[in-house]
Amino acid sequence: MWKIKHIFDGEYGCEELAEGQRPKVSVTLINEKEEETCFSVEDSWLTEHGLNEGDLWPKEDEFL
Repeated sequence: MWKIKHIFDGEYGCEELAEGQRPKVSVTLINEKEEETCFSVEDSWLTEHGLNEGDLWPKEDEFL
């Protein structure tokens, strides 16, 4: 199983999002073997699923 180790919300600074683009965050997952994987996901997806650091990743195949 994968657990959320870290969520980094991108700092857009003076760069604006393109029209229609939704804010993304970088998510780092870790498993019981201490293996890590990192990917980007829309911030709203995490919010809709109520996910925070320390939570178990809900789908083994999604985004991995």
